[in-house]
Amino acid sequence: MPVSDRYRPDTLFEKLGPEFADPVAAARFPQHILRRRNQGWAARVGLDTLDDAEWTAHFARFEPLPQNMSRPLAMRYHGHQFRNYNPDIGDGRGFLFAQLRDDRARLLDFGTKGSGQTPYSRRGDGRLTLKGGVREVLAAEMLEALGVNTSKAFSLFETGEQLVRGDEPSPTRSSVLVRLQHSHVRFGTFQRLAYFERPDLIHQLIEHVCAAYYPQHLDLSGEQRAAAMFGEIVEASGQLAGGWMGAGFVHGVLNTDNLNVTGESFDYGPWRFLPTSDPHFTAAYFDESGLYAFGRQPEAVSWALAQLGGVLTPVCPASLLEAELTRFAPAYQEGLRATVFRRLALTEGALSADIEFLADMFAWLTDTQAGWDQYFHDWVCGGASADRAQHSPQAALYAEPAFTKIREGLDARTGGQERLNAPYYQQTIPVTLVIDEVEPVWAAIAERDDWAPFEAKLADIATLKAALSPCHGGVAQAG
Repeated sequence: MPVSDRYRPDTLFEKLGPEFADPVAAARFPQHILRRRNQGWAARVGLDTLDDAEWTAHFARFEPLPQNMSRPLAMRYHGHQFRNYNPDIGDGRGFLFAQLRDDRARLLDFGTKGSGQTPYSRRGDGRLTLKGGVREVLAAEMLEALGVNTSKAFSLFETGEQLVRGDEPSPTRSSVLVRLQHSHVRFGTFQRLAYFERPDLIHQLIEHVCAAYYPQHLDLSGEQRAAAMFGEIVEASGQLAGGWMGAGFVHGVLNTDNLNVTGESFDYGPWRFLPTSDPHFTAAYFDESGLYAFGRQPEAVSWALAQLGGVLTPVCPASLLEAELTRFAPAYQEGLRATVFRRLALTEGALSADIEFLADMFAWLTDTQAGWDQYFHDWVCGGASADRAQHSPQAALYAEPAFTKIREGLDARTGGQERLNAPYYQQTIPVTLVIDEVEPVWAAIAERDDWAPFEAKLADIATLKAALSPCHGGVAQAG
């Protein structure tokens, strides 16, 4: 067997039946050039022993994994796209390829992007540009390093086709991506069932979600189980929104088909990381109203959760769902604090006081336009980094009276200093992933087929991830 004894297939979604997905065939590609193999996560799901030919067979030609799904499934869902309901969507250039358990016994999905046309492709070609694949790898790696609950870019192949796109120079190179994530069941999966007035299928999907992800609620009755599941989704989504804000990340397209039941960030299109704090910063050129701007992301997720709650009312009283929706605000605050305090290696105190400190900190970052990543780099371990901060490119900002309150907050939350022993913190300039760095990485590939900057950026992100790991005073890595 090419797989190891740690490989544990578990095809729960396939058992839901034909109302939830359509069997499809993967596209045939003229080339299969491996550009990214995530060996770390391959080990965690028992696939690290695949050789190159086997990896290509499974993740470029999509031959079934052993004892796994016999054929890919394009998942059915609807969604609000920029708050306009669209019943004509679904997996249009991807599918669910396999399910398996990781080293923590969690159910994980292999989903694709760019794997060919499906019944939901509409007029699209079902393909992914190589630039899109490269950008998704970078986003997922950086978010994982920063502790945000994110899908993992598991595999990327260049596929040898020339694609025409209206929003970038064409023809452009093609790719197929495989992502590994906890669930591909979206808010829009439930919305579709409500649209067709199928409470029976909503009940079936609730049972599946609880069995797969929230088994502690399986012994509850129908209404109580639906409310409990919704509450778990609310809390997980609130923590995710807080994670994005703490990481300075702008997803760009927070439609209800891009939010899932396990509160996991995925599907990276027009994403951006902040260079400086700006609540109005948008990632998508087509987001003309700023609906999904950096500062509006918590609102966007909260609105999407309200839509999910609305479609659950045929199977659960609105009063029970509304009570669960109140979990969003504290979950958001906890997610925000966890992400920021993890990155700064600070000690948590009372939530209300910590949130007040974070509000002051973000206001200072916005008012001064200090470099976002530079600040987090300079003040890791709080007051223990005071001497280091004096040598920062923005040391003058820290000497101004406006920073006094922030400095006091950092001093009050200074914990251990183990993090400062990491080699990463011996350098003055932090690892960043702003657009001015991403575009040159792609330009080197597009113009010279030079992958060295891409590999160098991934190596830099790995040094950041190592510095934030538990052995250097961080917290457990988000999975």
